[in-house]
Amino acid sequence: MPEKITTEDLFNNLVETIADGVSKQKSVSFFEEEKSNSVVSGFNRLFGRQRPVHHILGGGKSADVLLWRNKKISASFLASATLIWVLFEWLNYHFLTLLCFALVLGMLAQFVWSNASGLLNSKLLHGNRSSSQVPRLVLPDELFVSIGRSVGAEVNRGLQYLQDVACQGNLKQFLVVAVSLWVAAVVGSWCNFLTVLYIGFVAAHTLPVLYERYDEQIDGIVYNMLDQFQNHYKKLDSGVLSKIPKGKFKLKKHD
Repeated sequence: MPEKITTEDLFNNLVETIADGVSKQKSVSFFEEEKSNSVVSGFNRLFGRQRPVHHILGGGKSADVLLWRNKKISASFLASATLIWVLFEWLNYHFLTLLCFALVLGMLAQFVWSNASGLLNSKLLHGNRSSSQVPRLVLPDELFVSIGRSVGAEVNRGLQYLQDVACQGNLKQFLVVAVSLWVAAVVGSWCNFLTVLYIGFVAAHTLPVLYERYDEQIDGIVYNMLDQFQNHYKKLDSGVLSKIPKGKFKLKKHD
């Protein structure tokens, strides 16, 4: 009789695996069990990674911000996102309310500036008030074009990645992406879209830098868990899946 695997046993095995990975701090291969530590550390990177994290993130200024190369800029981005989230979530402000308040403050500043400059220059301009010295805010058209192109490029890249994962036949990568999307769906059911964006923003500014600093330990824990999943899948395949009869369905012909 094959050994029966319960949910409690699977959870206990995963907990023991994580504890062993933290204590030993070494990588284990997903497909091979007997490898030296040097070979494992050189080839067993998370999701097949062979390049540095900075290059994977694009290698530009955005990667510098995500990896905290400039702490002031990264901290300012994170603080701005936190301020926006606090305004909309904790203080229950609405986007339209804040937009209207900002427009009113801008108009008030221009009104005061225009009238003050007109009063000061009334003698020179024969009593005519001029608003030509008041600064005007004009957003260039190239800004919106650039934003649209950037958003479109990122959306197309994400769609291309998902379709590549679905069509390449890599089961491990497919399961990782599917589980990630399922986790995102579960988190999205707990909170609104803005909170999900904020969580993703904070994760993007914390997880890459943590992984870059502790990549060997994280790789070891992840691959230990993957090995445990592989062992349980082998038991499930030998005990249940292999016994399912496989055959071709024949359609009945009706006269």
